[in-house]
Amino acid sequence: GNIFTQQPSYFSDLDETLPTILQVFNNILHKCGLQCEGASAEPQKLEEKVSVTAGNMPLQELKDIVLYLCDTCTTLWAFLDVFPLACQTFQKHEFCYRLASFYELAIPELESAIKKRHYEDNSVFADLWRRISHSRKKMIEVFHILVNQVCLQPILE
Repeated sequence: GNIFTQQPSYFSDLDETLPTILQVFNNILHKCGLQCEGASAEPQKLEEKVSVTAGNMPLQELKDIVLYLCDTCTTLWAFLDVFPLACQTFQKHEFCYRLASFYELAIPELESAIKKRHYEDNSVFADLWRRISHSRKKMIEVFHILVNQVCLQPILE
């Protein structure tokens, strides 16, 4: 068995943690000057017009965002891969919808920003591209695990 079977209250802990995980996606969108539809984001003040985009932010900030995204996606995938029962809890928070919205908004924006930027050192480009590709792959795999567990498994059982 695993820790969740031994300690069922961990499911409610997970339930309370999910808004924080979703907030990670919102933070990334916000840093890239993007707005997630359907997210309970605070209304933006008019003076607070976002002028920073993934394309014009400092390179270090772009690196940090891509690294943060890569870590988050890899961790999410690893968790759901070893513990697919958590999918029901994820879905209570409309995780599939939120992940898909995030993917559609952020990935093309970040990929474009990485491609268009001028690099002193080409290994920086290679590293960023590898990490954004890995993030994209892990997001798709997370989505597959969720759809499989929440939608397909119940039909097969």
